[in-house]
Amino acid sequence: MKIAVVGAGAMGSVYAGLLGAAGHEVWAIDTWREHVEAMRAKGLRVEGASGDRTVPVHATTDAAEAGVCDLVILATKAMQVAAAATAAKPLVGPATLVLSIQNGLGGPDTAAGILGRENVAVGVVGGFGASMRAAGHAHHNGWELVRLGELAGPVTPHLEKVAEVWRGAGFRVKCFDDIGQLVWEKLICNCAYSGPCAIGECTTGEVMSDPDLSRVSAACASEAFAVAKAKGIRLDFDDPVAYVRDFGSKIPKARPSVLLDLMAKRKSEIDVINGAIPRVAKDVRLPAPVNDAITALVRSKERRLGCR
Repeated sequence: MKIAVVGAGAMGSVYAGLLGAAGHEVWAIDTWREHVEAMRAKGLRVEGASGDRTVPVHATTDAAEAGVCDLVILATKAMQVAAAATAAKPLVGPATLVLSIQNGLGGPDTAAGILGRENVAVGVVGGFGASMRAAGHAHHNGWELVRLGELAGPVTPHLEKVAEVWRGAGFRVKCFDDIGQLVWEKLICNCAYSGPCAIGECTTGEVMSDPDLSRVSAACASEAFAVAKAKGIRLDFDDPVAYVRDFGSKIPKARPSVLLDLMAKRKSEIDVINGAIPRVAKDVRLPAPVNDAITALVRSKERRLGCR
């Protein structure tokens, strides 16, 4: 299969490297020129839970160079989806599936508004704890679960075929007919660790072991769980605290992307993760004070650090 990964940052590089190692023609497309040049010169190195390998991939800053692909993976942050989807237009043909994989809420809908709802499916990935070690070199702490679903309706044969491609590259994949469940089961975990890790400047495991941060983390998850239930979202668990602690225990050394962004003085996705809970809570007439406070604290840190 010919696959383009638009946004070859930490997670995008993991996708590109492992799918390339499985024998697919992979194009890694990114605006980070040094990263692109490193991949061209030496290949893409992916190390961590999946092993350690260096994979030859095509790399470019110009999507048009790749041409039409069978699968396009939008792996950018939520605030970059519109630009990525626009840049990805040369990659999309009549039979192309675009898989939009972001944290939080809203990314796939943004992509669908640009590329067409008929072309876009939803991906939610958790338990990887990925980071960039250097240009051309990605690392991931875990290798948990890739969730896939259609924007509307049950899973199609086309999406099942794509799921098999991911499985063939070693990923654990689950397809969902219910997109709400797909998104919210991961969002609850993100809320538990993204903001608290960023505020505490610590790993997932350190949040779990700290008596105060663990209470904040549990409260973030519990608020998100209550909002999801009030919205009628189907969830496969009844205890959100136990659920997120099980999730976190698998990647105790991980630094969530919000923390990594602050460390690099970049704007984070906090508004679509912890910040999404108070917004949705208003619609169902519930309070979400802990997620609201955590979001405000992260925004304050962004301003003090001069994040851009």
